[in-house]
Amino acid sequence: MAVTHQSPYPPNTKYFLPYVKKTKLFPIVTVVVLCSFFYFLGVWQHGSDVQVRAATTITNNNNEIKCGGHQQPKPSSPFTSLDFSAHHTAESEVSTLPVWETKKFPPCDVKYSEYTPCEDTQRSLKFDRDRLIYRERHCPEREELLKCRVPAPYGYKNPFPWPKSRNYAWYANVPHKHLTVEKAVQNWIRVEGDRFRFPGGGTMFPNGADAYIDDIGKLINLKDGSIRTAIDTGCGVASWGAYLLSRNILAMSFAPVDSHEAQVQFALERGVPALIGVIASKRLPYPSRAFDMAHCSRCLIPWGKNNGQYLIEVDRILRPGGYWILSGPPINWKRHWKGWNRTREDLQAEQLTIESMAKSMCWKKFVEKDDIAIWQKATNHIHCKMNRKVIRNPPFCKAQEPDKAWYTNLETCLTPLPEASNIRDIAGGQLTKWPERLTATPPRVLSGSVEGVTEDMFREDMKLWRKRVEYYKSVNNQVAQKGRYRNVLDMNAQLGGFAAALADEPLWVMNVVPTEAKVNTLGVIYERGLIGTYQSWCEAMSTYPRTYDFIHADSVFSLYDNRCEVEDILLEMDRILRPEGTVIFRDDVDVLLNVKSITDGLNWDSRIVDHEDGPLYREKLLVSVKLYWTAPAHRDL
Repeated sequence: MAVTHQSPYPPNTKYFLPYVKKTKLFPIVTVVVLCSFFYFLGVWQHGSDVQVRAATTITNNNNEIKCGGHQQPKPSSPFTSLDFSAHHTAESEVSTLPVWETKKFPPCDVKYSEYTPCEDTQRSLKFDRDRLIYRERHCPEREELLKCRVPAPYGYKNPFPWPKSRNYAWYANVPHKHLTVEKAVQNWIRVEGDRFRFPGGGTMFPNGADAYIDDIGKLINLKDGSIRTAIDTGCGVASWGAYLLSRNILAMSFAPVDSHEAQVQFALERGVPALIGVIASKRLPYPSRAFDMAHCSRCLIPWGKNNGQYLIEVDRILRPGGYWILSGPPINWKRHWKGWNRTREDLQAEQLTIESMAKSMCWKKFVEKDDIAIWQKATNHIHCKMNRKVIRNPPFCKAQEPDKAWYTNLETCLTPLPEASNIRDIAGGQLTKWPERLTATPPRVLSGSVEGVTEDMFREDMKLWRKRVEYYKSVNNQVAQKGRYRNVLDMNAQLGGFAAALADEPLWVMNVVPTEAKVNTLGVIYERGLIGTYQSWCEAMSTYPRTYDFIHADSVFSLYDNRCEVEDILLEMDRILRPEGTVIFRDDVDVLLNVKSITDGLNWDSRIVDHEDGPLYREKLLVSVKLYWTAPAHRDL
């Protein structure tokens, strides 16, 4: 009898479904059918979204923008084609996530046009005038915080592009003529029609900062890349820092809010790094061994008073082998004492005090010529520790955190340098000359003194940020446009990789290491030849409104979760961001949805876009642009 081989499959389709139900294939077939259905549905919806987005344009470059109930013409800009749209979008991926309610924030009164919350002159009057404590940071309490958008003055224009901005600023942007009168003889600033001109002069260099820097360059080498970072105490309008930039030297300039009205604001309008600050009772917000060169040109700091605390603070932030430059009283007092309206005896005593203090800190007098005196810090403390048997003051600090500098009291003890085994060693490690310094592994990383950061991690971080910055340029062509941005802020700088990736652009980056960060990396940033500051984003920054063209916020809101209000951080960002400035946020998609609901209420144009490695990552980008608006015309400042 012949054996017939029956097929395991039913002979026709009408028996197929009952058969499948009786077998283990039913769940599999069901999943396949459902997956296929939802796949084709998704393709159809995505195609519709693309068509909708293709038809959408951003209208912030139209002739007029309404804000605060009034209209105003947008001034001409050197950057006439402003395409703020994100070229990649993740909107379809986040459309099904929870929707946050948009809260609107009204414009502040025009009287707040230059509001700097932690340096408010009215609040400062409540504090002690001794040692200029009243000019330090004194921030408003939570219930005092403004919940409105700080306006730009009427007629505000985009600043001149660098390097023209070094010499010119629009009068409408900083409408103050006080300095043009008070410093007229010294060539700080002049008014020419609708703009200010900065001739580059200073109190001790009326012939210009360029000539003054040339004089310094005859005394120490400013050309070989060994000097990259500098600090200018009592900077005026920061002409010294402005003209150092052409020599590849990056200066951190600071001055207090005082009778020299808006001096730091002028510096920032010029495109020069600057912060509001003063040496009073607290440390400057920088790590130890940060600067190659420190400078005071008639900065009026009483260096010999309070047991030399101010000079001891300069020693803390000065790198081993770094230089301190002093011009103005009491240097060359025999020539200038009459013009300074001080007695010969007073000036001579001040100079002797400075000389004695410098010697006690183991500095050596490098040179004094004409109006300039230069001291050099020791490269290590081997001899200095031996000398403590003879020179007992200032003593070395014990149990000190040398890099702690946020609301940290000044001390009258000397910050010890890292241990050195040989008198010729550079304490903490030898730095590479600029520009190689930017990519060389920093000594703090090589020594293992930065917790959790290895040389391999540093190298990988550099590669990562080069990739990310290229992606930023692809999602927003304003980032790719050379010269579009000048003043840049990185709110959570980590190892400075973002700034390093932009080093070839005509801009500077203020690298912020939040005081709440787990690891203090600001010393690494300075060892790379970059600049930055400590900052808690639960408080306002020590800078004027409209300081930055471009703000980078990597994981800032995850860091500050449950620490302070998201809207307060964003209102501060709105205060310090220039009209038509850009912000790029990186964070978890849920965090960014909340942030976007607030930026919409700030009248920013915002789009969520995919991570550079694709849509499967929860981390996304939010690209936002602050739209142009100003205070109304009928109110005067």
